[in-house]
Amino acid sequence: MTRSAVVNDYNHPQPGATSTLTLDEKVAREIIKNGIQRPKGYVVSYHANPEVERMHFGPKHPMKPWRLTLTNKIIVAYGMHEAMDVYVPRAATYQEMTEYHKDDYIEFLSRITPKDKLEPDNNNVWPYNMGDDCPVFDGLYDYCSLYSGASLDAARKLTNKQSNIAINWSGGLHHAKKAEASGFCYINDIVLAILQLLLYHPRVLYIDIDVHHGDGVEQAFWSTDRVMTLSLHKYDKVNYFPGTGGSDDIGPRNNANPGAHHSLNVPLQDGIDDDSYVQLFKDVVGPCCDIYQPTAIVIQCGADSLGGDRLGCFNLNIRAHGACVEYTKKFGCPLLVLGGGGYTPRNVARLWAHETSICIGTELHRSLPSHTPFIEHFAPDKSLYPELSQTGRYDNKNSDKYLRDIVASVHEQLRYVEGSPSVQLQHVPPDLGAVREEMEREIEEERDAKDHGRRRKERGAGGRGEYAH
Repeated sequence: MTRSAVVNDYNHPQPGATSTLTLDEKVAREIIKNGIQRPKGYVVSYHANPEVERMHFGPKHPMKPWRLTLTNKIIVAYGMHEAMDVYVPRAATYQEMTEYHKDDYIEFLSRITPKDKLEPDNNNVWPYNMGDDCPVFDGLYDYCSLYSGASLDAARKLTNKQSNIAINWSGGLHHAKKAEASGFCYINDIVLAILQLLLYHPRVLYIDIDVHHGDGVEQAFWSTDRVMTLSLHKYDKVNYFPGTGGSDDIGPRNNANPGAHHSLNVPLQDGIDDDSYVQLFKDVVGPCCDIYQPTAIVIQCGADSLGGDRLGCFNLNIRAHGACVEYTKKFGCPLLVLGGGGYTPRNVARLWAHETSICIGTELHRSLPSHTPFIEHFAPDKSLYPELSQTGRYDNKNSDKYLRDIVASVHEQLRYVEGSPSVQLQHVPPDLGAVREEMEREIEEERDAKDHGRRRKERGAGGRGEYAH
């Protein structure tokens, strides 16, 4: 056969015609298939530092930062990153974390290592509540500063009007207290982010749909009316962590305290299902927004409220959980979307990918893209929407009457709430983080200029180190 015949017989396949596509080509086809495009009329920003994913709490600990790897891989496989402004945020500084947390606690986190032998005191209390739930692991301080930095970066994009919806799935660690760790949480990035939002927004509504009560955030803003906290969670004062968040936990008892009636709780029993949960969410969130009139909303999307979660006890499917995010989005406020709990990594990743699609306004196809890395972890169905409500199903102990009573209790508390905070914002304090970044840039530029001038002088003098200090 002649050379020309060989050439004529070989027809190179067009892009997309075979399974030998490049990854970029496969993603491009998913973008078209799912109709993914940048949202019209608003901007979604995505804040993720890959260094967080490498952290490891320990082989037996339920918290697996690797769930973030799975989440990001699904998002990229569908091509959703093309519809968002994607940022790799810097770590939060020591000073930024002490905007809320005590100096001695942050100093402790900055120096403690697994080699240090921590021991409980005579009352079996561990230093700063560190222990089995909150272990000391390699890179702990970096982990804290990275996920906190991402939430601060997301909040700043909202306050700077660079974004309308800002997402940080590594954040949402709602149990951390001012001077101690709690419930797998070390730094309360939510509180730091809300403090950032309060520099510009008079009223912030915080919504928590983790299966555990958002006690750390509630405690931080207990005495202010500039933040309303609303938590929907499993409640058992004795047998379920953290044992707080009953319907009578409504803030300070003294009505003269600005925070009175601004801490709202929706305590639930085991096994709540999709329809009941979504309707309950709308029945309490709608009136909160109508009466309180927030100018910004933060929603913590803990995935442990899904059915089949390792530490959860609800029967929710992914679409029902996502319906809460979709409903919140409709109010049109600047929206900060955060992660939280979730201890079955494959389902955490599915959920947060789905809720990312809600933020950008896209309906995804059910089957995960075949080029999704680690797709074997999503076997056997390899679907974005598996049936979770039957996985280790709990009996639904939330009667219709019980749920109606909860809604009535929340509405009763809202009768005491005024739409505007008691402290009017006449002067907006400076964004210390932004000011600090600008000062650091100026110092660096000045240092570079001095170094350049010094080197010129040294060359001119012919001496070594004459101007060095």
